[in-house]
Amino acid sequence: MSSNEILTSTKRVVAKVGSALVTNGGAGLDRSAIARWASDVAALRAKGVEVVFVSSGAVAEGMARLGWSERPKAMSELQAAAAVGQMGLVNVYEQAFAAHGLHTAQVLLTHEDLADRKRYLNARSTLLALLKHNVIPIINENDTVTTDEIRFGDNDTLGALVANLVDAQALVLLTDQRGLYTADPRKDAAAKFIAVGRADDTQYEAMAGGTGTGISKGGMLTKVLAARRAANTGIHTVIASGHEQDVLQRLLAGESIGTLLYAPEPSLAKRKSWLADHLQLRGRVTLDAGATKALLHAGKSLLPIGVVAVSGDFERGEVIGCIDQSGRELARGLANYSASETLRIIGKPSSEIESVLGYVDDDELIHRDNLVVTG
Repeated sequence: MSSNEILTSTKRVVAKVGSALVTNGGAGLDRSAIARWASDVAALRAKGVEVVFVSSGAVAEGMARLGWSERPKAMSELQAAAAVGQMGLVNVYEQAFAAHGLHTAQVLLTHEDLADRKRYLNARSTLLALLKHNVIPIINENDTVTTDEIRFGDNDTLGALVANLVDAQALVLLTDQRGLYTADPRKDAAAKFIAVGRADDTQYEAMAGGTGTGISKGGMLTKVLAARRAANTGIHTVIASGHEQDVLQRLLAGESIGTLLYAPEPSLAKRKSWLADHLQLRGRVTLDAGATKALLHAGKSLLPIGVVAVSGDFERGEVIGCIDQSGRELARGLANYSASETLRIIGKPSSEIESVLGYVDDDELIHRDNLVVTG
């Protein structure tokens, strides 16, 4: 596979732009760049390609408006900057797309919106309805209400989650770099450019550097991890420069631009992908050797008898992790019993659940249909 021809059949794409691009390195919103992307997207829409835009920049724009030169550390200050900056960000996007006869819709998401199954499906329905009506969704994390405990952490991750949410065929992560290198080219003159690779190739994590600027939250590593996450459902990812003219059109026309991290065959169905995409878990259960083997190699459900410890405060129906006795995550799934109930039945056969609790809802702690192996 030597080119991006793999993308030529794409009919729905998620494009993400970072803060350094949107704000021209933090100097305020780059209106010319946003206008250029709007023109690019409009051309794709005219060809029947649906585009969802994930845009950073609210905090950086807020910082510029408030006259702050450094990203604040206090959550309240960050949220204030996001609230100020979001107003300018959405107005510039609306004006840029209106020049091409297109409407935009601001969609602010939190991790809780996607962690809750009902809210996840509601968000999906809303986005698909917007696309149906030829509206361009402009998505960002809802920085004004999130906390460190419930945030996505970077918009590369958010882009991958949205791509899974709307069944996109491609995820394009636009950055201020050409793409992925074997090392940071700003520090290592011997760094070699990577044109094509498998999204699930773990060597790219070691190659990816850290955050590039004081404005951005992400870096090349978050893009590599986002590509792997998207690949779980067969979505291909391109990491490319947002300074390239008509970059989206050219990519989907088969031109080789940036780094293509292609997905192998999809490994997870949609519901399993939703489980795997949880960034925060409500709790964890530690498994003995027998349960570990049953989950990883025999395709079995998790029974209470195979659990040796419980942590966290979870309720029935919430997503929990399954770890081995060294702390390595093996799987995650929907708990059939709360943490307090689980503590009472661990190590016991399913036949004793009713005698311990006075009732029995399920024989399994996590049914195989509601479990995804991650280890």
